Amino acid sequence: VSGLLVIKDGTVAFETYQLGSHENTRWMSMSVVKSITATLIGAAIKDGYIRSIDDALTRYLPQLSGGAYDGVSVRNLLQMTSGVKWDETYTDPESDRRRMLELQLAQQPGGVLALMARLPRAAMPGSRWNYSTGETHVAGALLRAAVRKPLAEYLSDRIWAKFGMESDATWWLESPDGLEVGGSGLSATLRDYGRFGLFLLEGGRAGGEQILPDGWVRDAGSPKMVDGKRIDYGYMLWPIPDARGTIHDGAFEAVGIFGQHVYINPKEKVVVVVWGALPKPTGTETVHDEDFFAAVSQALH
Repeated sequence: VSGLLVIKDGTVAFETYQLGSHENTRWMSMSVVKSITATLIGAAIKDGYIRSIDDALTRYLPQLSGGAYDGVSVRNLLQMTSGVKWDETYTDPESDRRRMLELQLAQQPGGVLALMARLPRAAMPGSRWNYSTGETHVAGALLRAAVRKPLAEYLSDRIWAKFGMESDATWWLESPDGLEVGGSGLSATLRDYGRFGLFLLEGGRAGGEQILPDGWVRDAGSPKMVDGKRIDYGYMLWPIPDARGTIHDGAFEAVGIFGQHVYINPKEKVVVVVWGALPKPTGTETVHDEDFFAAVSQALH
């Protein structure tokens, strides 16, 4: 762990920096930024740029028409239930995720969206959950097409500056002056990640204005039913599993590989931010993250 921040009732309860990091360090969020991208889609719906969460994706991205994204809604995209075939395996050099990473490294304009447009359908939209970083790049492209400005600018206007983040953040671009990578690559200070957690804890209010639709955060952080099965995934946020009747009741988090977390517990008014520097993408945690967040929340109860 290179950074840990605990906020209770809007006040810092614990803060530490390790491994050479400090209060001005910007740390890459990995997939925590997926939750930020999805939150910006909520803001775009509230602002009227996106008419409805149930709109067809191709209404905003007509270049995806005629392929596997036909019939996919904005809601399907946010819940990762598009039905489009995708292999997320980080360690397989032949996986779709690795192909996407190669395109990111090549800095090829429009390369990732072109990859997504070629993918086949694996299931009907809304019928199967499949975690896909590619889907979040499509979400970023949707947002860019809807708001007609860079995602970083929209984030700055509607949340970053409005909520009072103290430092600039940076966001990895697909290519020079190109689209922000919607699934990873945003880097910010520890306290500003904490402020983003507070923004969600407070239901999406910033600067005295309701930025997100009423009830958005509750819906975004709640489990969903997909083909009759409960999936512990909301709108690119992870509800804590089996939380009813526990300290985690109503809690959810943004998660990134190598140990990045923004845990939000509205009932306990607790936000925990973790910067991880794990040796492998997944599976190397020495303490179960949810147990740690429960212990922190209980200690501050």
